[in-house]
Amino acid sequence: MFILIAIFVLALMYGYIGWRIIVPADFGLPTTIILWGIVAVFWALPIVTAAFRFSGTSNGLIDVLAWIGYLGFGFFTLLFAILVVKDVILLVSTGVHRLLQVAGNLFGTPTGTADTVDPERRRVLVNSVNLGILGLTGALTGYGIYGALRDPKIVRVDVPLRNLPSDLDGFTIVQITDIHVSGTIKRPFVQEVVDTVNALQPDLVALTGDLVDGSVAQLGVDVAPLADLKAPYGSYFVTGNHEYYSGVEPWIEEVSRLGFTVLVNEHRIIDRGEGKLLLAGVTDFEGGRFGKRHVSDPHQAIANAPDCHARILLAHQPKSIFEASRAGFDYMISGHTHGGQYFPYHFLAALTQPYLSGFHTHDGTHVYVSRGTGYWGPQIRLGARSEITVHRLIQG
Repeated sequence: MFILIAIFVLALMYGYIGWRIIVPADFGLPTTIILWGIVAVFWALPIVTAAFRFSGTSNGLIDVLAWIGYLGFGFFTLLFAILVVKDVILLVSTGVHRLLQVAGNLFGTPTGTADTVDPERRRVLVNSVNLGILGLTGALTGYGIYGALRDPKIVRVDVPLRNLPSDLDGFTIVQITDIHVSGTIKRPFVQEVVDTVNALQPDLVALTGDLVDGSVAQLGVDVAPLADLKAPYGSYFVTGNHEYYSGVEPWIEEVSRLGFTVLVNEHRIIDRGEGKLLLAGVTDFEGGRFGKRHVSDPHQAIANAPDCHARILLAHQPKSIFEASRAGFDYMISGHTHGGQYFPYHFLAALTQPYLSGFHTHDGTHVYVSRGTGYWGPQIRLGARSEITVHRLIQG
Protein backbone atom coordinates (compact mmCIF):
# COMPACT_ATOMS: atom_id res chain seq x y z
CA MET A 1 0.00 0.00 0.00
CA PHE A 2 2.85 2.40 0.85
CA ILE A 3 4.46 1.72 -2.54
CA LEU A 4 1.19 2.34 -4.37
CA ILE A 5 0.67 5.61 -2.50
CA ALA A 6 4.24 6.69 -3.29
CA ILE A 7 3.74 5.92 -7.00
CA PHE A 8 0.48 7.89 -7.00
CA VAL A 9 2.05 10.89 -5.24
CA LEU A 10 4.93 10.87 -7.74
CA ALA A 11 2.40 10.78 -10.58
CA LEU A 12 0.67 13.84 -9.13
CA MET A 13 4.01 15.64 -8.79
CA TYR A 14 5.12 14.91 -12.35
CA GLY A 15 1.63 15.74 -13.62
CA TYR A 16 1.75 19.10 -11.84
CA ILE A 17 5.06 19.87 -13.55
CA GLY A 18 3.59 19.04 -16.95
CA TRP A 19 0.51 21.12 -16.25
CA ARG A 20 2.56 24.18 -15.26
CA ILE A 21 5.30 23.84 -17.92
CA ILE A 22 3.99 21.94 -20.96
CA VAL A 23 0.37 23.15 -21.09
CA PRO A 24 1.17 26.92 -21.12
CA ALA A 25 3.78 26.38 -23.85
CA ASP A 26 1.01 25.35 -26.28
CA PHE A 27 3.45 23.74 -28.74
CA GLY A 28 0.82 21.87 -30.70
CA LEU A 29 -0.37 18.29 -30.37
CA PRO A 30 2.62 16.25 -31.65
CA THR A 31 5.22 18.14 -29.57
CA THR A 32 2.95 18.18 -26.52
CA ILE A 33 2.52 14.39 -26.71
CA ILE A 34 6.28 13.91 -26.97
CA LEU A 35 6.93 16.16 -23.95
CA TRP A 36 4.31 14.38 -21.85
CA GLY A 37 5.88 11.10 -22.93
CA ILE A 38 9.28 12.27 -21.68
CA VAL A 39 7.77 13.24 -18.34
CA ALA A 40 6.10 9.82 -18.11
CA VAL A 41 9.38 8.02 -18.87
CA PHE A 42 11.24 9.91 -16.14
CA TRP A 43 8.38 9.18 -13.74
CA ALA A 44 8.59 5.46 -14.51
CA LEU A 45 12.39 4.97 -14.55
CA PRO A 46 13.03 5.13 -10.75
CA ILE A 47 10.04 2.86 -10.15
CA VAL A 48 11.20 0.30 -12.72
CA THR A 49 14.81 0.22 -11.49
CA ALA A 50 13.64 -0.11 -7.88
CA ALA A 51 11.41 -3.00 -8.92
CA PHE A 52 14.37 -4.74 -10.59
CA ARG A 53 16.47 -4.25 -7.46
CA PHE A 54 13.84 -5.70 -5.15
CA SER A 55 13.37 -8.66 -7.49
CA GLY A 56 17.10 -9.42 -7.28
CA THR A 57 17.87 -8.49 -10.89
CA SER A 58 21.06 -6.52 -11.39
CA ASN A 59 23.24 -5.78 -14.42
CA GLY A 60 25.03 -2.95 -16.18
CA LEU A 61 21.98 -1.83 -18.12
CA ILE A 62 19.90 -1.52 -14.96
CA ASP A 63 22.70 0.50 -13.35
CA VAL A 64 22.65 2.89 -16.32
CA LEU A 65 18.87 3.18 -16.09
CA ALA A 66 19.20 3.84 -12.36
CA TRP A 67 21.69 6.64 -13.02
CA ILE A 68 19.37 8.29 -15.54
CA GLY A 69 16.21 7.66 -13.54
CA TYR A 70 17.46 8.94 -10.19
CA LEU A 71 19.15 11.95 -11.75
CA GLY A 72 15.90 12.74 -13.53
CA PHE A 73 14.04 12.30 -10.25
CA GLY A 74 16.36 14.82 -8.63
CA PHE A 75 15.85 17.32 -11.46
CA PHE A 76 12.07 16.96 -11.39
CA THR A 77 11.78 17.21 -7.60
CA LEU A 78 13.86 20.40 -7.65
CA LEU A 79 11.71 21.70 -10.51
CA PHE A 80 8.53 20.82 -8.61
CA ALA A 81 9.74 22.64 -5.48
CA ILE A 82 10.65 25.79 -7.41
CA LEU A 83 7.34 25.76 -9.29
CA VAL A 84 5.39 25.42 -6.04
CA VAL A 85 7.28 28.35 -4.51
CA LYS A 86 6.63 30.43 -7.63
CA ASP A 87 2.93 29.53 -7.68
CA VAL A 88 2.50 30.28 -3.97
CA ILE A 89 4.08 33.71 -4.47
CA LEU A 90 1.83 34.30 -7.50
CA LEU A 91 -1.26 33.17 -5.58
CA VAL A 92 -0.48 35.43 -2.62
CA SER A 93 0.30 38.45 -4.81
CA THR A 94 -2.90 37.92 -6.82
CA GLY A 95 -4.91 37.62 -3.62
CA VAL A 96 -3.42 40.82 -2.20
CA HIS A 97 -4.12 42.64 -5.48
CA ARG A 98 -7.75 41.49 -5.46
CA LEU A 99 -8.20 42.53 -1.81
CA LEU A 100 -6.83 45.98 -2.62
CA GLN A 101 -9.27 46.24 -5.51
CA VAL A 102 -12.21 45.27 -3.30
CA ALA A 103 -11.12 47.68 -0.58
CA GLY A 104 -10.73 50.49 -3.12
CA ASN A 105 -14.18 49.88 -4.54
CA LEU A 106 -15.75 49.80 -1.07
CA PHE A 107 -14.22 53.13 -0.09
CA GLY A 108 -14.78 54.81 -3.42
CA THR A 109 -11.16 54.82 -4.56
CA PRO A 110 -10.95 52.25 -7.34
CA THR A 111 -7.42 50.89 -7.78
CA GLY A 112 -7.74 49.98 -11.42
CA THR A 113 -9.83 48.50 -14.18
CA ALA A 114 -10.39 44.94 -15.25
CA ASP A 115 -7.44 42.95 -16.52
CA THR A 116 -6.79 43.91 -20.14
CA VAL A 117 -3.48 42.11 -20.63
CA ASP A 118 -3.15 40.61 -24.11
CA PRO A 119 -3.42 36.77 -23.88
CA GLU A 120 -0.48 36.23 -26.26
CA ARG A 121 1.69 38.60 -24.24
CA ARG A 122 0.68 36.76 -21.07
CA ARG A 123 1.58 33.42 -22.67
CA VAL A 124 5.02 34.70 -23.71
CA LEU A 125 5.61 36.03 -20.20
CA VAL A 126 4.59 32.76 -18.55
CA ASN A 127 6.77 30.70 -20.90
CA SER A 128 9.72 33.04 -20.37
CA VAL A 129 9.43 32.63 -16.60
CA ASN A 130 9.14 28.85 -17.00
CA LEU A 131 12.19 28.80 -19.25
CA GLY A 132 14.11 30.68 -16.58
CA ILE A 133 12.94 28.18 -13.96
CA LEU A 134 14.10 25.29 -16.15
CA GLY A 135 17.49 26.94 -16.53
CA LEU A 136 17.77 27.52 -12.77
CA THR A 137 16.79 23.92 -12.06
CA GLY A 138 19.37 22.66 -14.54
CA ALA A 139 22.08 24.78 -12.93
CA LEU A 140 21.14 23.60 -9.43
CA THR A 141 21.09 20.01 -10.62
CA GLY A 142 24.56 20.35 -12.13
CA TYR A 143 25.96 21.87 -8.96
CA GLY A 144 24.15 19.22 -6.90
CA ILE A 145 25.81 16.46 -8.95
CA TYR A 146 29.19 18.01 -8.18
CA GLY A 147 28.21 18.14 -4.49
CA ALA A 148 27.21 14.46 -4.47
CA LEU A 149 30.20 13.11 -6.38
CA ARG A 150 32.96 15.13 -4.72
CA ASP A 151 35.05 13.55 -1.96
CA PRO A 152 33.40 13.50 1.48
CA LYS A 153 34.58 16.27 3.77
CA ILE A 154 36.58 15.31 6.86
CA VAL A 155 34.64 16.75 9.80
CA ARG A 156 36.37 16.82 13.18
CA VAL A 157 34.29 16.93 16.36
CA ASP A 158 35.67 17.33 19.87
CA VAL A 159 33.40 15.57 22.36
CA PRO A 160 33.80 16.87 25.95
CA LEU A 161 32.98 14.16 28.50
CA ARG A 162 32.96 14.49 32.25
CA ASN A 163 35.23 12.18 34.24
CA LEU A 164 37.11 11.06 31.14
CA PRO A 165 40.49 9.70 32.29
CA SER A 166 43.71 10.73 30.63
CA ASP A 167 44.06 7.28 29.05
CA LEU A 168 40.93 7.94 26.98
CA ASP A 169 41.64 11.60 26.30
CA GLY A 170 42.12 11.96 22.55
CA PHE A 171 40.53 8.58 21.70
CA THR A 172 39.21 8.85 18.13
CA ILE A 173 36.16 7.23 16.57
CA VAL A 174 35.87 7.65 12.81
CA GLN A 175 32.27 7.42 11.65
CA ILE A 176 31.08 6.48 8.19
CA THR A 177 27.37 6.20 7.55
CA ASP A 178 24.68 6.21 4.88
CA ILE A 179 27.00 5.13 2.10
CA HIS A 180 24.07 3.55 0.21
CA VAL A 181 26.07 1.24 -2.04
CA SER A 182 23.72 0.62 -4.95
CA GLY A 183 23.38 0.83 -8.71
CA THR A 184 24.93 4.32 -8.65
CA ILE A 185 27.48 3.93 -5.81
CA LYS A 186 29.92 1.10 -6.44
CA ARG A 187 33.18 -0.46 -5.30
CA PRO A 188 35.54 2.40 -6.36
CA PHE A 189 33.76 4.81 -4.02
CA VAL A 190 33.84 2.30 -1.15
CA GLN A 191 37.56 1.77 -1.73
CA GLU A 192 38.12 5.53 -1.64
CA VAL A 193 36.25 5.78 1.66
CA VAL A 194 38.30 2.94 3.15
CA ASP A 195 41.57 4.56 2.06
CA THR A 196 40.50 7.90 3.55
CA VAL A 197 39.48 6.33 6.87
CA ASN A 198 42.72 4.37 7.17
CA ALA A 199 44.74 7.53 6.49
CA LEU A 200 43.04 9.13 9.51
CA GLN A 201 44.48 6.35 11.73
CA PRO A 202 41.40 5.98 13.94
CA ASP A 203 41.34 4.13 17.24
CA LEU A 204 37.93 2.72 16.29
CA VAL A 205 35.66 2.74 13.24
CA ALA A 206 31.86 3.06 13.50
CA LEU A 207 29.53 2.39 10.56
CA THR A 208 26.11 3.63 11.63
CA GLY A 209 23.82 1.98 9.10
CA ASP A 210 22.38 2.33 5.60
CA LEU A 211 25.40 0.71 4.03
CA VAL A 212 23.48 -0.71 1.07
CA ASP A 213 20.45 -0.61 -1.18
CA GLY A 214 20.35 -4.13 -2.51
CA SER A 215 21.07 -7.74 -1.63
CA VAL A 216 24.36 -9.40 -0.69
CA ALA A 217 24.32 -11.20 -4.03
CA GLN A 218 24.01 -7.88 -5.88
CA LEU A 219 26.43 -5.75 -3.84
CA GLY A 220 28.77 -8.11 -1.99
CA VAL A 221 31.62 -7.38 -4.40
CA ASP A 222 31.12 -3.63 -4.05
CA VAL A 223 31.33 -3.56 -0.23
CA ALA A 224 34.30 -5.96 -0.08
CA PRO A 225 36.93 -3.19 0.46
CA LEU A 226 35.46 -2.59 3.93
CA ALA A 227 37.42 -5.65 5.05
CA ASP A 228 40.57 -3.53 4.68
CA LEU A 229 39.59 -1.01 7.38
CA LYS A 230 42.23 -0.79 10.09
CA ALA A 231 41.66 0.34 13.68
CA PRO A 232 43.37 -1.07 16.80
CA TYR A 233 40.10 -1.21 18.75
CA GLY A 234 38.03 -2.64 15.92
CA SER A 235 35.22 -1.75 13.52
CA TYR A 236 31.58 -1.73 14.64
CA PHE A 237 28.29 -1.72 12.76
CA VAL A 238 24.64 -1.01 13.55
CA THR A 239 21.72 -1.48 11.19
CA GLY A 240 19.96 1.33 9.36
CA ASN A 241 16.47 1.21 7.91
CA HIS A 242 17.78 0.33 4.43
CA GLU A 243 19.41 -2.86 5.70
CA TYR A 244 15.90 -4.08 6.49
CA TYR A 245 14.72 -3.34 2.96
CA SER A 246 17.75 -5.20 1.58
CA GLY A 247 17.72 -8.38 3.72
CA VAL A 248 18.94 -7.60 7.22
CA GLU A 249 20.09 -11.05 8.39
CA PRO A 250 22.22 -11.80 5.29
CA TRP A 251 23.76 -8.35 5.60
CA ILE A 252 24.54 -8.80 9.29
CA GLU A 253 26.29 -12.03 8.37
CA GLU A 254 28.19 -10.40 5.49
CA VAL A 255 29.27 -7.36 7.50
CA SER A 256 30.49 -9.68 10.27
CA ARG A 257 32.45 -11.63 7.68
CA LEU A 258 34.10 -8.37 6.61
CA GLY A 259 35.46 -7.94 10.14
CA PHE A 260 32.87 -5.76 11.83
CA THR A 261 31.37 -6.37 15.24
CA VAL A 262 27.63 -6.00 14.73
CA LEU A 263 25.90 -4.54 17.80
CA VAL A 264 22.27 -5.66 18.01
CA ASN A 265 21.08 -3.92 21.18
CA GLU A 266 24.30 -4.89 22.95
CA HIS A 267 27.60 -3.43 24.07
CA ARG A 268 31.32 -4.05 24.28
CA ILE A 269 33.85 -2.76 26.80
CA ILE A 270 37.00 -1.18 25.40
CA ASP A 271 40.00 -0.88 27.70
CA ARG A 272 42.80 1.57 27.03
CA GLY A 273 45.25 1.80 29.90
CA GLU A 274 43.21 2.49 33.01
CA GLY A 275 40.30 3.87 30.98
CA LYS A 276 37.11 1.92 30.31
CA LEU A 277 34.89 2.88 27.39
CA LEU A 278 31.46 1.34 26.88
CA LEU A 279 30.45 1.18 23.22
CA ALA A 280 26.84 0.11 22.60
CA GLY A 281 24.75 -0.17 19.49
CA VAL A 282 21.04 -0.43 18.76
CA THR A 283 19.12 -1.63 15.75
CA ASP A 284 17.37 0.95 13.58
CA PHE A 285 14.54 2.87 15.23
CA GLU A 286 12.04 1.15 12.90
CA GLY A 287 13.68 -2.28 13.09
CA GLY A 288 10.94 -3.75 15.28
CA ARG A 289 8.63 -3.89 12.26
CA PHE A 290 10.88 -6.64 10.88
CA GLY A 291 11.03 -8.94 13.91
CA LYS A 292 11.14 -8.94 17.68
CA ARG A 293 14.92 -9.35 17.78
CA HIS A 294 15.27 -6.03 15.97
CA VAL A 295 13.21 -3.82 18.29
CA SER A 296 15.53 -0.90 19.01
CA ASP A 297 16.29 -0.73 22.75
CA PRO A 298 19.05 1.48 24.24
CA HIS A 299 18.20 0.18 27.72
CA GLN A 300 18.85 -3.41 26.66
CA ALA A 301 22.04 -2.30 24.94
CA ILE A 302 23.46 -1.04 28.23
CA ALA A 303 21.96 -3.71 30.51
CA ASN A 304 24.33 -5.39 33.01
CA ALA A 305 27.20 -3.15 31.92
CA PRO A 306 30.00 -2.48 34.42
CA ASP A 307 30.92 1.03 35.52
CA CYS A 308 32.78 2.82 32.74
CA HIS A 309 34.29 6.25 32.28
CA ALA A 310 32.29 6.94 29.11
CA ARG A 311 29.16 5.41 27.57
CA ILE A 312 28.71 5.85 23.84
CA LEU A 313 25.78 4.66 21.72
CA LEU A 314 25.74 4.01 17.99
CA ALA A 315 22.22 4.51 16.63
CA HIS A 316 21.24 5.08 13.03
CA GLN A 317 18.36 7.52 13.58
CA PRO A 318 18.59 10.67 15.72
CA LYS A 319 15.18 9.77 17.20
CA SER A 320 16.97 7.25 19.41
CA ILE A 321 18.30 10.15 21.51
CA PHE A 322 15.17 10.25 23.67
CA GLU A 323 15.66 6.75 25.09
CA ALA A 324 19.45 7.04 24.92
CA SER A 325 19.42 9.98 27.31
CA ARG A 326 17.04 8.15 29.66
CA ALA A 327 19.31 5.10 29.59
CA GLY A 328 22.24 7.24 30.74
CA PHE A 329 24.48 7.43 27.68
CA ASP A 330 27.01 10.24 27.53
CA TYR A 331 27.19 10.47 23.75
CA MET A 332 25.22 9.18 20.77
CA ILE A 333 26.51 8.97 17.19
CA SER A 334 23.89 8.92 14.41
CA GLY A 335 23.25 9.48 10.71
CA HIS A 336 20.12 8.80 8.61
CA THR A 337 19.12 12.39 7.73
CA HIS A 338 21.85 13.13 5.12
CA GLY A 339 21.55 16.68 6.47
CA GLY A 340 18.50 16.93 4.22
CA GLN A 341 20.68 16.18 1.13
CA TYR A 342 18.95 18.82 -1.00
CA PHE A 343 15.99 21.21 -1.06
CA PRO A 344 13.16 20.66 -0.17
CA TYR A 345 14.09 17.51 1.78
CA HIS A 346 15.80 19.59 4.46
CA PHE A 347 12.33 20.52 5.67
CA LEU A 348 10.90 17.00 5.36
CA ALA A 349 13.80 15.46 7.30
CA ALA A 350 13.52 18.13 10.00
CA LEU A 351 9.85 17.24 10.48
CA THR A 352 10.65 13.61 11.32
CA GLN A 353 13.86 13.92 13.38
CA PRO A 354 14.78 15.98 16.44
CA TYR A 355 18.13 17.01 14.91
CA LEU A 356 19.08 17.35 11.25
CA SER A 357 22.87 17.50 11.46
CA GLY A 358 25.78 18.48 13.67
CA PHE A 359 26.52 18.44 17.40
CA HIS A 360 23.76 18.92 20.00
CA THR A 361 23.03 18.21 23.65
CA HIS A 362 19.77 16.60 24.73
CA ASP A 363 18.96 16.27 28.45
CA GLY A 364 22.65 15.99 29.31
CA THR A 365 23.50 13.55 26.50
CA HIS A 366 25.58 14.81 23.59
CA VAL A 367 24.49 13.70 20.13
CA TYR A 368 26.09 14.08 16.72
CA VAL A 369 24.15 13.62 13.47
CA SER A 370 26.28 13.01 10.37
CA ARG A 371 25.24 14.28 6.95
CA GLY A 372 26.20 10.87 5.56
CA THR A 373 29.13 9.60 3.52
CA GLY A 374 27.27 8.77 0.30
CA TYR A 375 23.83 9.79 -0.94
CA TRP A 376 20.47 8.15 -1.46
CA GLY A 377 18.43 8.24 -4.66
CA PRO A 378 19.27 11.30 -6.77
CA GLN A 379 22.98 12.00 -7.25
CA ILE A 380 22.45 15.48 -5.81
CA ARG A 381 23.66 17.26 -2.69
CA LEU A 382 22.90 20.93 -2.11
CA GLY A 383 23.85 22.61 1.15
CA ALA A 384 24.62 19.30 2.83
CA ARG A 385 28.06 18.01 1.85
CA SER A 386 28.82 14.36 2.54
CA GLU A 387 31.25 13.66 5.35
CA ILE A 388 33.54 11.27 7.17
CA THR A 389 33.48 12.26 10.82
CA VAL A 390 36.31 12.10 13.34
CA HIS A 391 34.92 12.08 16.90
CA ARG A 392 37.69 12.89 19.40
CA LEU A 393 36.92 12.29 23.06
CA ILE A 394 38.33 15.00 25.31
CA GLN A 395 38.20 15.81 29.00
CA GLY A 396 35.57 18.39 29.82
